[in-house]
Amino acid sequence: MQYKTRKERLVWLDIMITLLTLELMSYFYYGIRSVFLAGVCVVTGFAAELVSLRLMKRKFTADDLTCTSDALILALMFPAVMDYHISVIAVLFAIVVAKNLFGGRLNMIFSPAAAAYVFVLTSWERQLLQYTEPHIKTGIFETPSNLVKSASYVFDHTGTFDHSDFEVLLGNFSGPAGAVSILLLAVAAVVLMMRRSISAGAFLGTICGTGLFAVVTPMVSSRSDSLKYSLVTNMVLFSAIYIVSDLRIAPKRDYYAFFYGLFIGVISYVLVLTGAKENAIVIVSVLFTPIALGFKHLEKKIDTAAQEHAAETAAEEAAETAAGEEAASHE
Repeated sequence: MQYKTRKERLVWLDIMITLLTLELMSYFYYGIRSVFLAGVCVVTGFAAELVSLRLMKRKFTADDLTCTSDALILALMFPAVMDYHISVIAVLFAIVVAKNLFGGRLNMIFSPAAAAYVFVLTSWERQLLQYTEPHIKTGIFETPSNLVKSASYVFDHTGTFDHSDFEVLLGNFSGPAGAVSILLLAVAAVVLMMRRSISAGAFLGTICGTGLFAVVTPMVSSRSDSLKYSLVTNMVLFSAIYIVSDLRIAPKRDYYAFFYGLFIGVISYVLVLTGAKENAIVIVSVLFTPIALGFKHLEKKIDTAAQEHAAETAAEEAAETAAGEEAASHE
């Protein structure tokens, strides 16, 4: 139990380090407004978690610090100039409703950040999907101006992406504050998989599902461009790492986790292809909660059957040993 507790805290630490790296890049592009927004979300998440646990008569422990990573994930999914009051409401929804209302971190059925994002999308879609261009920095309490649609929106609706590969790697295009830094996200994915802090099966399944359909049914005339831009737009890479591959949500076995991620990748790509639904992967990850629960239920059945088989085998071996010893004593 002590090892499992320590491992959970190490996973949180690994996730936070990569998120803070993305936040640093967001500060480079959007200035102090992005950092202040992240701070508001993290503080709100911590306070909401503390109050929720008090109301449930539970003690706050280091393991409950995952509320801060959930809040920071949500902040990085927002525009850098997102309204503060909407951000606070979103974080409260993530921690209180999506997480603790269902029993807390040990009984989570979907990503709190993803659920809160969908909630905001249904209530404040215009504010959620309007962004500033990179290098246009807004003051902490300044009203943002010259807002634009994301590069993902433009690609989904027109099939064009007017940015060089170098700009794509560095995240120099309009979109969510932390979900456009492709090079940092790729490094984070590799590090987190090597550290076993995310589900490698779910991550690879999501990338394979999206990539396969991007090649088979391309959004543009060039299959290579379809593959490339389908992976770097619509928060696919960010969501594959921090939402779909969340160890608290994804099936434990990589085999089942791969198909879980594959389904999400395929369905989200189809929604983008047929309906130009921006950031569809976040919505699909919430809707596919029953799939994850079904895989986990199957895993429990397999584990129970294996334990029962092992117990029966051990009992048979013990009986055979006892019979052999008894026969030897008679001789």
